[in-house]
Amino acid sequence: MSKGQLQSRCVELGAILAASLGIWWHPIAKTIQLAFSSEAHTHILLVVPLSLALIWFETRGAALNLGRSASGGILLAAALLVDILPQWSDLSATNNLSLSMLGLVMSCLGAVLVCFGAKVFFRLLFPLGFLTLMVPIPAGLVTRVIVFLRQGSAWMTALLFQIVHVPVTRDGVRLSIPGLDLEIAQECSSIRSSMVLLLITLVLAHLFLHAWWRKILLVLAVIPLSVLKNAIRIFTIAELGTRVDPGFLDGRLHHNGGVVFLCLALLLVISTLWFLRRGDSGAVQNRSLIAES
Repeated sequence: MSKGQLQSRCVELGAILAASLGIWWHPIAKTIQLAFSSEAHTHILLVVPLSLALIWFETRGAALNLGRSASGGILLAAALLVDILPQWSDLSATNNLSLSMLGLVMSCLGAVLVCFGAKVFFRLLFPLGFLTLMVPIPAGLVTRVIVFLRQGSAWMTALLFQIVHVPVTRDGVRLSIPGLDLEIAQECSSIRSSMVLLLITLVLAHLFLHAWWRKILLVLAVIPLSVLKNAIRIFTIAELGTRVDPGFLDGRLHHNGGVVFLCLALLLVISTLWFLRRGDSGAVQNRSLIAES
């Protein structure tokens, strides 16, 4: 296919996406507002830039076999239907927003199928599927994740105290050590950094691992690592607050130090990735491609 035809298809895609932005403008605006106001949804701001970067990586220098797919039109029609459903549903506002944004994602996928065909669609399946992460997590699921992170962090923190021989008692998410009683509040669940860690790990697994089971193992490692990084954060602040300076208990490390422990978790993810890459057929080729970019 000539360069002119490719440009024509890109114009078509841009027109469909522009129409989609117009139709879903209000859900998009609400989702952006939610991303800035809710720790459980901050990661949404990273989804589109990462997806675009992955699309560029997958298509740079490649000879694309363009075509058309009628299933894209069906997906576009289904997207409009999904956008209408919240008007007749009894779901909460957050869940309705999730449904509407799912319709937007379906519209984007349908646009690619219509303009570029199935072969390009499946070549870009991961970065396109990655867009589903901009759908706000339903409220009930957010609550369950936060409960899990709080309970897991409390258990792991108590274990860390026991390892260094600090007397500790635990009652649910409440911990007591000499000189300090603390509770792992909802705001201290670290769900924001855990979601960011998940996004980064998904990208790393896609780029650097070949076998599907290795990818799954790396992504599953995010669960214990999310709990561990938050436990290390709580343990460190508690130890500094009781042994060095009480100001650490309500200082900058407490309120703004999450990125430090996120970086620690990323180092552990990269270490796990290095281990999983050993003997992974296709991983060396992926590394070479990235090095050449």
